[in-house]
Amino acid sequence: MLPSPHWFFRRLWTLLPVAALAASAASGLAQTPNAKPAAPPRSTQQKPVAAPAAPQSKHYPILLIASGTEPFWSLRIGMKGAERLERVGYPPIPLDPGEIEQEGTAEAWLYHAKDSGTQADVTARVSREACSDNMSETKYPFRVTVTHAQIGQLQGCAKIAPDQFPEFKQKNLDDDDPDKKKITPPAITNFKPPVAVAYLDPAGKVMVARGEAAKLAAPKGSQLSLSHDGKRLLFTREDSAADRTIVLYDAVTGKSTDLLRGAVQSAFWSPDDSQVAFLKLTDEAWHVWLMPASEPDKATQPASAPVLALQGWQDIHTVLATDASRLYLLKTEAPPSVIDLHDIYGTGFQIAASDTIRANPANSDLLLITAATAGNAGSSSFLFEIKSKRRVTLTAPNVFVTSAEWSRDGLQVFYTSRDAAKNSSISRIFWDSSGLKRVRPGSALVVGQ
Repeated sequence: MLPSPHWFFRRLWTLLPVAALAASAASGLAQTPNAKPAAPPRSTQQKPVAAPAAPQSKHYPILLIASGTEPFWSLRIGMKGAERLERVGYPPIPLDPGEIEQEGTAEAWLYHAKDSGTQADVTARVSREACSDNMSETKYPFRVTVTHAQIGQLQGCAKIAPDQFPEFKQKNLDDDDPDKKKITPPAITNFKPPVAVAYLDPAGKVMVARGEAAKLAAPKGSQLSLSHDGKRLLFTREDSAADRTIVLYDAVTGKSTDLLRGAVQSAFWSPDDSQVAFLKLTDEAWHVWLMPASEPDKATQPASAPVLALQGWQDIHTVLATDASRLYLLKTEAPPSVIDLHDIYGTGFQIAASDTIRANPANSDLLLITAATAGNAGSSSFLFEIKSKRRVTLTAPNVFVTSAEWSRDGLQVFYTSRDAAKNSSISRIFWDSSGLKRVRPGSALVVGQ
């Protein structure tokens, strides 16, 4: 592997004093015999020849890929410094490269950066020392410690990897090259488009679609939840101002069954489709109930706390629900826990009962929230990490967004937006805010298979 260009510069400066001394000696030997001898020096002690200071690189080596385990992560260090931090189960974090400095000797460097989504400080310490990932016999030439002000500290190893920087060219060594400043993140290509979805068409009819073919499930309804195999749909039908019915629609047979009637709403399939969570009005307050799929007579109440909205399942053992200020994590096999909604929303969003909170199906720590922006300027969706409290806006702030839902692979978000004429349409965006695409007219799309 070729050494860094900075190595050649330092080596050149190191050899300059030696070359100068050699040239001086050669000149003395070439003097003529009749030349007048030089006057003897006043002192027998000769002063050492002052060598020019060797320039110290503040950015060496370049083009590094660092990675670590527990958790799995990777960091890209390019021509400008630290560019992108990636963690398994979370969207990639674009970084704004900052100052690069040496730490003590020429064998350690500090790469400073900012999290472009939250402006949190990020520092990567790279030292030239043998490193092992404890998963293979591979020995890496660098040890790396990444410190993110919100996420914490990540330990790993690094290697020089110019082959993983497609934009790297020799001309990019020129700081005046405008192409050098362009850092294009890789496109998301490993996503899986949904096979089965349900949604409301522009007339408010409940539709179930497999591929492009859609069929009518009910002339009206709301609060849709599609099973993970895409074959069974739960939705709420309003029978009167006070009474509702939770309906089960079988997409295979086309038949509908009334499961629950009365003061009930918001049914959600569990991740394994074995249970259904729903809200029931008791003692003039909404409470969360659970029942085995298709067996409403065996419904039980996991917690007594009254809530305002049911937010689906975080995992197979945990149901999410909210009141005016708290997010409840109601566990089927342990006591419930609570998170203050103000910690989730911050100052940029307003808390309301109509908001939606959805846990990523592949990572229960990652939440997708749809809420009104501060100042009633519209509504947007944002991502929130429970452990680190990292919050990043997903959709544009000037778009009126409702009913955001995850795809089953956890890489895509489907949401409803309205245009100036108040026509609703369903769009898709990737979890890193890329790949925005209008899917179809309608609203409240949910994903099954």
